[in-house]
Amino acid sequence: MARYTGPTTRINRRFGEAIFPPNKAFERKPHPPGMHGPRFLRRKISDYSLGLKEKQKLRYTYGLTEKQFRLIFKRAKNKRGITGDIFLQMLETRLDNVVYLLGFAKTRRQSRQFVSHGHIKVNGHKVDISSFQVSPGDEIEVKANTSSRQLATRSLDETRVRIAPAWMTRHEDLLRAEVNRAPTRDEIDPGINEQLIVEFYSR
Repeated sequence: MARYTGPTTRINRRFGEAIFPPNKAFERKPHPPGMHGPRFLRRKISDYSLGLKEKQKLRYTYGLTEKQFRLIFKRAKNKRGITGDIFLQMLETRLDNVVYLLGFAKTRRQSRQFVSHGHIKVNGHKVDISSFQVSPGDEIEVKANTSSRQLATRSLDETRVRIAPAWMTRHEDLLRAEVNRAPTRDEIDPGINEQLIVEFYSR
């Protein structure tokens, strides 16, 4: 399954929350899309449907294909510890997501493009792989050329309300940040029920 590039409002309406930045269309029609959308909430939802919905919601949030999402889950399952927590931690520490959290890009879609176009360096080396996993001690910075810094500065100016996560230290004036430690479960979106996803893939 390819990465979703269609209407974002449709996805927000499907899940009843702002997976992508909301707009007036979502505010006017918060119910699921389609002619039966307003009556959808009265249907009985199965356990399988709940797990699928939670999985799809998280996949759309991070902008991954089904293959990428499943591969990350498989890697998390093979690690020692609580699978759900490790899975979310691996998603949260992808380079494209880190760039988004730091405010160097306005959306996760934009941050993926920002990374793939070579605007980011990790530990002094250019990294253009969005799935690159950052680790404690890594230093992330915007390249020192004019176009890269203008893009990042503009995004920072437009995302002032976004506070950098406690597990990273951001230096706005230098367009640089350090990863101090791995994020804890409490620091990742509390609206995610990762246990439903673990159960879904364990069927």
